[in-house]
Amino acid sequence: MAAKKVLVLHGYAQSATIFSKRLGALRKSCGKDVELVFVDAPHVLSPADLAEAFQTESSSLADFGAAEATTETDPALAPRGWWGVDASRTNTPGLEDSILRIREYLVKDHYEGIFGFSQGAAMAAIMAALLEKPEVFPSILVDGKAPHPPFTFCIAAAGFRPKSALCDAIFEPSYSTQTLHILGRADTLVVEARTKTLIELSANSRVEYHDGGHFVPSKANWRNFLKAYMKDPLGDVPSPTLAAASEPASGAATPVTPAA
Repeated sequence: MAAKKVLVLHGYAQSATIFSKRLGALRKSCGKDVELVFVDAPHVLSPADLAEAFQTESSSLADFGAAEATTETDPALAPRGWWGVDASRTNTPGLEDSILRIREYLVKDHYEGIFGFSQGAAMAAIMAALLEKPEVFPSILVDGKAPHPPFTFCIAAAGFRPKSALCDAIFEPSYSTQTLHILGRADTLVVEARTKTLIELSANSRVEYHDGGHFVPSKANWRNFLKAYMKDPLGDVPSPTLAAASEPASGAATPVTPAA
């Protein structure tokens, strides 16, 4: 049986290569059952972009938990974003380009689901909702139709609801794709209240918590859970917290990068 393919969207200031390395243990656990396809956001971020996004004068990527990101030595490590952000976080400039970037993947292959972290989680939810009513963004259409059927599932780790007129049109009043929301109890960058703004739009949601911060949990119980969920998102997959009752808190699988 062919592996189920899942699109994977990195967080703000990361890249497909960086996030793929962060999820290396999960990729290995998935084996031949689930193929994770990592996508680069189209927008390469400058130090000024990062400083504006994080409301700080500092422009060091190390300050943002993405020390390996660079625009000088390896294009694969360039920090990227799905849209530009500012201190007000009231618009999503460049989101249209990101939708069209993902459309390039959707027209070429079939994907069971979509999995995102932080800003990538918000982007994953946007794409899940948009495939349910693509007419709200006609540029995604191919010969007048959606480029891909609605996803079977969406996984949003440290996700949130972006604010813009386009996002409102895509999300409201709600979307129905089965969505797993993952929250870190110690996440200070995307706090629970912010993630709940996305959960409230998700008509078919499942919520799981881990005890760590702003990252995708990496302990074996979480890797096994995520693999099982991606294989059968509508099935009765036990919570990873039950398997971890006697284990320490989940370790970090992703850097502490701001969510934007």
